[in-house]
Amino acid sequence: MSVIRKSNKLINVCYDIRGPVLQEARRLEEEGHRILKLNIGNPAPWGFNAPEEIIQDVIHNLPESQGYCDSKGLFSARKAVMQECQRKSIRNVALEDIYIGNGVSELIVMSMQGLLNDNDEMLIPSPDYPLWTAAVSLAGGNPVHYVCDEQAGWFPDIEDIRSKITERTRGIVVINPNNPTGAVYPVELLQQIIDLAREHQLIVFADEIYDKIIYDEAEHTSLAALADDVLCITFNGLSKSYRAAGFRSGWLIVSGPKHKARDYVEGLDMLANMRLCANVPAQHAIQTALGGYQSINELIVPGGRLYDQRELAWQMLNEIPGVSCVKPQGALYLFPKLDPEIYPIKNDEKMALDLLQQQKVLIVQGSGFNLDDMQHFRLVTLPSTDLLTEAIERIATFLKSYEQ
Repeated sequence: MSVIRKSNKLINVCYDIRGPVLQEARRLEEEGHRILKLNIGNPAPWGFNAPEEIIQDVIHNLPESQGYCDSKGLFSARKAVMQECQRKSIRNVALEDIYIGNGVSELIVMSMQGLLNDNDEMLIPSPDYPLWTAAVSLAGGNPVHYVCDEQAGWFPDIEDIRSKITERTRGIVVINPNNPTGAVYPVELLQQIIDLAREHQLIVFADEIYDKIIYDEAEHTSLAALADDVLCITFNGLSKSYRAAGFRSGWLIVSGPKHKARDYVEGLDMLANMRLCANVPAQHAIQTALGGYQSINELIVPGGRLYDQRELAWQMLNEIPGVSCVKPQGALYLFPKLDPEIYPIKNDEKMALDLLQQQKVLIVQGSGFNLDDMQHFRLVTLPSTDLLTEAIERIATFLKSYEQ
């Protein structure tokens, strides 16, 4: 038999968060090594459990969850999302405008497959959450990365976005709060993005999965709340704010001038029908999560684990010679920079692999987030302060071997 090769559609698809460095980590674990995993935003392994009320509601509804539901999702789940839209001032959202998915990841891929023709372009931040770039490529489109400026708190560069809009551009992806940088965008900046979308008749894709994980004086504003005349596709779910990543329960909201997007919505309906429906048991968690006590608020203030762990890790990283890190205002990550004059790194994936092999600490290299330079890496702030201290001390020890 001849060699069986993967589809050509996957040639430009990359997801380094679960790439070769993680494979090496698994190999080392199989040999008995203890790995400090700072590579993925998975709350459960670090003791962040979903609220008990959510668990109990899912258990209670299991007997009624054995069959398919409506392809867009359970009535109770979509009703809860609709009411959340009202709370966030996203106007004129009805039940039929809401799709429940197997996590936001599935819905991102659906949204791109339903829209893009070959060589259509989608504007995506750099650095990005790499699934966005992968989903565009898989759908036959061309991801075009716009600059998020580290010197400006990792905010998007509006003029850079403007310069990259062409006749093939279909939309702008905005990740706010941002993964991997932790930036939370002010209303004025979001309004500028809306203005660009309006001027060039683009769709805005708003990834807001971290909307409730914000720190200090930061405030999150849903992009879709700022304009009724720009089509906006908003994504959110239970994975982060409700610590239920394994439930794979997320939602997509269509808002704005929906009458101009009837054909696109028909495409989304077709894709939703093709996968029959999302995980039914997990959908029973949505109403309780959105309508119940918001325990995340205890974790994001001084004395809360997420706040204190972010504070410690940020301080420790900035104390390492040649390392600087913009303080994240949201999400679960730090995205530090290595001074190229001190650490002349030519291959950041090799750097991440060397760190893993020498110090047994697993991170994700910055180029894995579609960033051109080799001077960044991402680590999660989910481990306890003791484990973060140990991990960052190991990183500091490792970096001495990379000094010029």
